[in-house]
Amino acid sequence: MKRRALVTGITGQDGSYLAELLVERGYEVYGLVRRSSSERTERIAHLADALHLLRGDLLDQTSLTHALAEARPHEIYNLAAQSFVPTSFQEPVLTAEFTALGATRLLEAMRQAAPEARYYQASSSEVFGKVRESPQNESTPFYPRSPYGVAKAYAHWITVNYRESYGLFACCGILFNHESPRRGPEFVTRKITRGAARVKLGLARELALGNLEARRDWGFAGDYVRAMWLMLQRDEPRDYVVATGVSHSVRDVAEAAFRVVGLDWQEHVTIDASLVRPAEVDMLVGDATRAREELGWQPEIGFEELIAMMVRADLAALGGG
Repeated sequence: MKRRALVTGITGQDGSYLAELLVERGYEVYGLVRRSSSERTERIAHLADALHLLRGDLLDQTSLTHALAEARPHEIYNLAAQSFVPTSFQEPVLTAEFTALGATRLLEAMRQAAPEARYYQASSSEVFGKVRESPQNESTPFYPRSPYGVAKAYAHWITVNYRESYGLFACCGILFNHESPRRGPEFVTRKITRGAARVKLGLARELALGNLEARRDWGFAGDYVRAMWLMLQRDEPRDYVVATGVSHSVRDVAEAAFRVVGLDWQEHVTIDASLVRPAEVDMLVGDATRAREELGWQPEIGFEELIAMMVRADLAALGGG
């Protein structure tokens, strides 16, 4: 019998890579999409014939119950969220509705309509925020520094609560930053790789950035969705940090991206103070020992290779071959 999976956020970066993985593994894949005139499906267009798209919204409990009843999934992956940290400062209530309460609505729908399914919650390294220890692992205390981080911390703990209260197979992947050519243009890595490509092609002269010293643990999204799938194949549900264990600064990303196009980043990058967050997260780096030892997972794409992949994709998309 074909296994069935339901993926929220299937039109996003992670959703598209996860959909590819599930299709390759023979799953019947259902994707939850909002009823919106602006829904963008280009990331999953190449999979159109292999996916079943259902209408549903994390703001609407009834639509989630209906979607689960129709898909009858063995596995549920909740990847949908308002996921851009700067936007969460501008729209904190909406971020909480989607990212925190949305997870609660989906868990409650699962409890009622698909209690035998296995549930994956996309947690985030932003829950660590003002870190208490470095590197961060599954036992590190949370100290989120943005409405997004706070909402993700809620979603994390409500998932744990449903697991412990109702016996659901529900687990959280505390994923550190993961990027790809499918990353939204508003995120700093994509902003940098696209900016480097634009400068190289003569479409721009400068690239404005905020805090160059912020450090993150950056990996490849295609590697990280493998970890999501592996978590739901375990005998018992457990939470896992997914990370490379190596941190790089925003400055490192800029240097690497401009190096790909043969330019000196310092001649083209300017600092714009308005791009600095109200409460900054200075340093995130993950300890994925548990994922390595229990899931057999490890990243395959390194930092330099990732940035080069993104720059080349942006060059091609902008007409540079």
